[in-house]
Parts: sequence; structure tokens; C-alpha cells
Amino acid sequence: MDPIRVVLVEDHDLTRAGLRMALSQSDHIKLLGDASNGEAGLRLIEQMKPDLAIVDVGLPGIDGIEVTRRVKSEHPEILVLILTMRDDSQTVLAAFASGADSYCMKDIASKDLLQVVEKTHEGTSFIDPSVAGIVLNEVRSRSVHAAPGTRQTVIQAADPELAQILEASPLTERELEVLQLIVQGHSNEGIAQQLYITVGTVKTHVRNILSKLCADDRTQAAVLALRSGLVH
Repeated sequence: MDPIRVVLVEDHDLTRAGLRMALSQSDHIKLLGDASNGEAGLRLIEQMKPDLAIVDVGLPGIDGIEVTRRVKSEHPEILVLILTMRDDSQTVLAAFASGADSYCMKDIASKDLLQVVEKTHEGTSFIDPSVAGIVLNEVRSRSVHAAPGTRQTVIQAADPELAQILEASPLTERELEVLQLIVQGHSNEGIAQQLYITVGTVKTHVRNILSKLCADDRTQAAVLALRSGLVH
């Protein structure tokens, strides 16, 4: 298996050196280069076309949120792992809105960071437990008011990859109803009461939804809802 080709964008010299050392410990990861600011990072990413970019938020000049937005706009196939000390809701939500695939705090252990890089490369979004609640609370605080038949259009405009997934395995009307209630923070029991169906039936719908969205759990489903435009 070819190693995961990685570019690192981090402005702090000691942190960048430590990350280089950590990444070098894995035979499955190849560091192509690193940069100390946003502009240099964008040039390096454009030149190297990595599989994944590890990006700090607090970069001088062009910050990490804007770096992520530009990378995803020009090269949506490149994965972006945000690695930062910032855990405020504005930064977390802005990162995912810009297209970040994973969000990780800098106090993570080296071996865990390597696993996050590999999981992200495999297609599994990672959300640091310390900020996962921010995403869920944001999603739960909003509701979906789209008219019937408009959700697929919103998804297609906001997230072409998700639109392709749903085109291959579209959600049923009932699954859309269940997804909306998940987004609003209802438990399986609450969904069953709302829709007048059994908890067992709800669990079946939830499994189908997670399968069709390629999400591992409700948190990832919430992130997809946030990034795709299902939630406004």
C-alpha cells in the first residue's frame, strides 16, 4: 500500500519540528514538506498535490480556515485535517463550513495523531471529543425548514460528493423525517413518539441513514448535515 502523502502547515517552529518527528514514526505516512504560513502552505499544496494537508488555524497572513476553503475549492480531493489549540465554537464551525475533514487538538498523543491521519485518509472524519459537543449543539439548535423536494438541490449545491452518495442510495421520505429529528437532537425514543412508530423501526431507519451517508455515528451525521446545507 502506498504511503499517505502529507503536507504540514504550521507556523510554530518547535511544534512543526515535533510534528515532523511524529509523522516520521509511521511507515504509512510520507511527509512531502512543510510550511510556516498560509501563503507558503497553499503554494506547497498546489505544487505537491498531497493526499492530506495538516493545517493549523492560527497562521500568519492567510489563516488556516481560509487555507482550507481555498484547498477544498480548487482541489476537493485533498483531505484537510485541522490541528489547533482553538476549541471555541466559532472556529470549530468555521473549519467544518470551509470543508475540513477532521478537527484535532494539539494536545493529542503522537500515536493517536497518526491514527487520525490514517482514519481521515480512509474516509472517516475525526472530531476531537473536546469539540464534538459544539457541533452537535449547533446542529440541535437549528431546524430544517426546506420545502418538500428542495433538500436534494441544497445538498447538491453545497456538497457534490454527498449528492453523489444520495443519488446512488437516496434517503426515503421517512428517513429524511428521521434525519431531521436526529439533527434536532431527539433520541430514538423521542423519534418514535414523534412519528408514531416503534423504537425498533427507528433503529432500522437510523442504521439505513448512517449507511447511506457513510457516517459511523450520529456525530458524523450531524457534521454532514452541517457541511452539506441540510442545516441552516
